[in-house]
Amino acid sequence: MEAKTPKESKTTYTDLVLPSETNPLNNLFGGELLARMDRAASISARRHSRRIVVTASVNHVAFNRSIPVGSVVTVEAIVSRAFRTSMEVFIEVYVEDRESGLRSLSNEAIYTFVAVDDLGSPVAIPPLKPETDIEISRYDAALRRKQLSLVLAGKMKANDATELKALFED
Repeated sequence: MEAKTPKESKTTYTDLVLPSETNPLNNLFGGELLARMDRAASISARRHSRRIVVTASVNHVAFNRSIPVGSVVTVEAIVSRAFRTSMEVFIEVYVEDRESGLRSLSNEAIYTFVAVDDLGSPVAIPPLKPETDIEISRYDAALRRKQLSLVLAGKMKANDATELKALFED
């Protein structure tokens, strides 16, 4: 299978925050933001794998800033690492300033997807070839995050988590 670059999976999803999607403080519901991130990330994962994809985990979410009603929100998703059947997708959420049009980062997340066949069985996916410094940094960190998740879930022994151990060795 030929490697793909992260930019081949980049997905941008822009939408308006409507009153029915907000809490009593007139800010976007966290669950609504999670759904938007999941949609964008799943498209990104599908673009990389060219397969049906399912959300395996939401590894990290940072709700750094609230998003008020009427805001234009842009969710950007890009595959940061591909493993045998799974891929990590890095997500950034931007809010556009109403007057200046400038975008500012409001939220971030990392999701994991698994590519499956028509019966739901995992299938192999292409490797990922990062190109830019940020892509390489995210690619390298993805293996550490995966090993940490496996150790915490009891699916990997801490001594076998070589990438994590390397962080603590001189």
